[in-house]
Amino acid sequence: MARHEWNPDLGGGQNESTGRRIARARKRRGLTQTGLAARANVSRSLIAQVEAGHKPATPSLVAAVARACGVDAAEINGQPYRGSDRRTDAVHAAMPAIRRAVTYADISPELEVPPRSLDELAKELVKLQKLQGAAAHVRLGGRLPSAIEELTVHAVESDAPRAWRLLNHAYAIAVSLTRRLGYNDLAQVAVERAGTAALRADDPHLRHLVSLSRALLLLTLGSGDIALTMVRRAAGEVDRSDPAGLQVYGSLQFRAAVSAARLGHESDAWEHHGLAAETAARIDSRTRPDPYGLQVNPVNAVIHGCVVATELGDYDSAIRLDSGFIPPARLYAERRAHHEIDMSRAHLWLRDHDRALSRVLNAERIAPQMTRFHPTAREIVRQLGTYYRTVPERLRGLESRMAF
Repeated sequence: MARHEWNPDLGGGQNESTGRRIARARKRRGLTQTGLAARANVSRSLIAQVEAGHKPATPSLVAAVARACGVDAAEINGQPYRGSDRRTDAVHAAMPAIRRAVTYADISPELEVPPRSLDELAKELVKLQKLQGAAAHVRLGGRLPSAIEELTVHAVESDAPRAWRLLNHAYAIAVSLTRRLGYNDLAQVAVERAGTAALRADDPHLRHLVSLSRALLLLTLGSGDIALTMVRRAAGEVDRSDPAGLQVYGSLQFRAAVSAARLGHESDAWEHHGLAAETAARIDSRTRPDPYGLQVNPVNAVIHGCVVATELGDYDSAIRLDSGFIPPARLYAERRAHHEIDMSRAHLWLRDHDRALSRVLNAERIAPQMTRFHPTAREIVRQLGTYYRTVPERLRGLESRMAF
């Protein structure tokens, strides 16, 4: 089959496949493919096939290789994916401002104008959470730094629990955005700031939500064992008599399921998923509030079931679970798009390239910015380019949009 070369990244040695970046990191570490395989707890043949571009690099493999080679997973993924001009690089424009905003910690920023009131900033956070759910990275990044700085002024100068609670929320949004774009060091700072704010707020659930964010970052960095321990402990401490606590508990169980699956612990993964699904079935969205936007519901249970199966490498089961499933529009675009990427990955591994392409295109339609900057989506598109004898126009279009 003719090979179609495509390099979506620009500059800085990023114009190469994930497999080539793995090979470079391995050689720099002085490891053979066999040595890397032993450290990453995978087969040598898988390392060889990924390095040669014959198989896609899964998120779990990227994380394991990064940890084995002592580098950031973002380096193996080639992140951050930078554009060639101001327009195409707009998604990264807010990173310096976010980095500056999270450094203040317990120091009150000197603002040019007085901060908005807490009521106004609470409304702003509602808007920011909607932008986060829609994966509108550029708009979110443009508004987030000022919200963090203004809330920092209120929190530091008044020490009011409500100000710390709102600041915790702003930090949590920063964690999500920076991690998605490959700024894991910045995400780590933001999650630590969120933890500090949680301790000074008036909400006992916030520290568990910090564990939720930290666990996802740990998964990205290849520390799934620590992530699993963390969320299990947090789930055991949640007050489930509180309706909001039930949402937090269910979300922690979902994260535990994915963490266990990433580690290859099949029975544990499905046990945690079952606990989360049972919790979701108990929550009546009409009467139970969802103050943290966790969306623990039966729809999310199906989505996480597909994630667990995919992470376990049971792609047939993932596709069976997905059969006839259509996530409703009320579910965050971010989660609907992520589901499409997961299913595209499953179809790709089963060599159903047309369906894999359709699903990743669906993801782009639902959340274009998220999809174009998602490492797994980019790896899928790169792999698809190697399989088609004649590359379909719709794949060429997606390549172009990812390559900028």
